[in-house]
Amino acid sequence: MHSPFTMGPALLFCPADRPERFGKAADRADAVILDFEDAVAPADKPGARDAVLKQLGAGELDPQRTIVRVNPVGTRDFELDLQALEQTPYRTVMLAKAESGQQLRALAGYSVIALCETASGIVNASAIAAEPNTVAMMWGAEDLLASLGGLSSRNDDGGYRAVALHARSTVLLAAKAAGKEAIDSVYVNIPDLAGLLTESADAVASGFGAKACIHPNQVAVVREAYAPAPEAVAQAEELLEAAAAAGSGVFQFKGKMIDGPILKHAEATLRRARR
Repeated sequence: MHSPFTMGPALLFCPADRPERFGKAADRADAVILDFEDAVAPADKPGARDAVLKQLGAGELDPQRTIVRVNPVGTRDFELDLQALEQTPYRTVMLAKAESGQQLRALAGYSVIALCETASGIVNASAIAAEPNTVAMMWGAEDLLASLGGLSSRNDDGGYRAVALHARSTVLLAAKAAGKEAIDSVYVNIPDLAGLLTESADAVASGFGAKACIHPNQVAVVREAYAPAPEAVAQAEELLEAAAAAGSGVFQFKGKMIDGPILKHAEATLRRARR
C-alpha cells in the first residue's frame, strides 16, 4: 500500500546533471524533483544518472522529500533510469508523458506522480489515476500543446487557452476522484512573480495540493499562496468548534447557515496551516 502524497506545496525541479544544485534546491523547496528528462540534454543523460549515484551518502537529499522524474516508458533512457534508481533510496518517481494505466505497472514498487502532458495522457487520466501505485497526478501545458500540433498554451494576456484549462481540470478531477493528490503545472515566465502568485492562488482555491516550480525564486511565492492568513485559520478553528458544539446537521454561525461543504473548506484551511 502506497502512502498518500504529502510533499509540498512547493516542488522544485533540478536538473539531475547539476549535482552542485541538489542541496540548494532541497534547502529552498518543500521537495526537490531531480530531473532525468526535459532538463537534461540527450547526450548528458548518462552523466545525470552518474551524478545522482555519486551524490548518495553525501547527506544532502532526504528520500522523503525527493522525487525523480524519469524518461517516458518505452524509451531506452527509461530503462537506464530504472537501473540507476534501483541503486538509490528514492522511491517517489514522476513519470514523464504518462499515457496509460498499463505504463504505471512498469514502475511497480515505486510511488508514482503521473505527469499527463500529451493528448493520450489527458484522455486516459482517470485510468492512470486509478492505478494503485499512482499517488499524485500532474499536468504539463507546453508538452501537451506540442503533442496537439499547437503553438502555445497561453493567450496573449498570459491566461491559459481553453484546451489547456480543460486538461488542467481533467487531471485535477481524475486525481481527486481516485483519492489521489493533484499538482499544478509550472509557471514558465520566471520574472513574473505576480502572475505566479495569481495562478498559485487559483491552484489553491481549485484544490491542487502542490505546484511545481522551475526556479528557486518561485518557491516563496507558491508558499505564500498556500499559507492561509492567520485570520482565516482563526475563523476556521472557531467555525469547527461551533460545528462540534452544534452536533450534526445545518447550523447557524454569525448569521450564516453552515453546511457540510463549508466545513470541508474550513478543514482544508487548517490542513494547509499545519503544512
